Amino acid sequence: MFFENNLIKSALAGLLMLPLGIAAQESVVIKLVNPSFEDLPKCCEAPAGWYNCGNANETPPDIQPGTFSVTKAPSHGETYVGLVVRDNDTWEGIAQRLSRPLEANKCYEWNLDVCRAELYLSFSRTTGEQVNYVTPAKLRIWGGMGYCDKRELLYETALITNNRWITTTMRLQPKTEGLSFIFVEAYFKTPTPFPYNGNILIDNASPIREVPCAQKPPVAALPTNPPKTVPRQPTPGPVKTTPTTPKPRTDTTTKSPAAPVVVTNKMDRKNLKKGSIIRLNNIYFDADKYDITDRSLPALEEIYNFLSNNPDVSVEIGGHTNSRPTEDFANTLSTSRAKAVADWLVGKGIAANRVQFKGYGKKYPIESNYTEEGRMKNQRVEIKILSING
Repeated sequence: MFFENNLIKSALAGLLMLPLGIAAQESVVIKLVNPSFEDLPKCCEAPAGWYNCGNANETPPDIQPGTFSVTKAPSHGETYVGLVVRDNDTWEGIAQRLSRPLEANKCYEWNLDVCRAELYLSFSRTTGEQVNYVTPAKLRIWGGMGYCDKRELLYETALITNNRWITTTMRLQPKTEGLSFIFVEAYFKTPTPFPYNGNILIDNASPIREVPCAQKPPVAALPTNPPKTVPRQPTPGPVKTTPTTPKPRTDTTTKSPAAPVVVTNKMDRKNLKKGSIIRLNNIYFDADKYDITDRSLPALEEIYNFLSNNPDVSVEIGGHTNSRPTEDFANTLSTSRAKAVADWLVGKGIAANRVQFKGYGKKYPIESNYTEEGRMKNQRVEIKILSING
């Protein structure tokens, strides 16, 4: 009897413990490598455990504080990451592989401390001047199947305007199965008429935790009216602060030297006179080079045929660049490109005294240098009619 009673008690205890065991099961927790972004403070290197996902032609993010006049204390540990967006339409981001993939149609929460530095001094790729990368930007969180893979946008913050650390809780609900990489990037306010210089600081990332999808998403913690702060004094040297709403450089509306007639890709004698400029869109050069490419030959043949059929016409070949190079390099590059075209024409048989060349550098843009399309149009070759008889 004693044995039977103990057997019944054990069975009942097992039945009672079963639902408790099921209820006690923890939700999925995905831990990150180096979530506090700890490393030696330095410029231009992603912290240990994280992978640089910025533009290949630009420097990586920075381990702060200590570089580019950033002095803000971390929210956790000793260091954090600084991400910037730039006025040459590039931006920074970091990524890492998750310890387990995100599942489709499941819900997750992830906390990240964010703020904006009052000072982030560096040089503008567009103007070549020192500026304060202070215009507010936002964070975008991507899930992917590899480093820097933007397979699915999982979350997008409001503009980070606060200058003190604030924890933002993000609700991630992937629609794609098996996203095994997380990618954090700074990005511009959207829509934006042109790119600008800004920064975001990130620290103290939490594990990514699965939560019931029925649970109400958290309210964004970012303030709409952040407390006013007094910027620290910049380090000695000229500083040009980029405003919150940047304006294009004044020279972006400057036109080419006086041109009575401008004809695009159409060398028609009856429409030309002394001083006329023919703007050519089909002469191509590789980046920072002046070697004529095969794609340019049809346009060059057109110029050659025009000069051969009109022996009374003398021209100037003018080279122009966009605003990206330094002034000295722009002048040298534009002159070399103009000379390459002139040499090609002379080599084909046009008299050297009928073909002059000149480099105008970046002095005469015809479109805004704040867009890729505008920069492509500004990097051009023009033909100016120096003399035409009859």
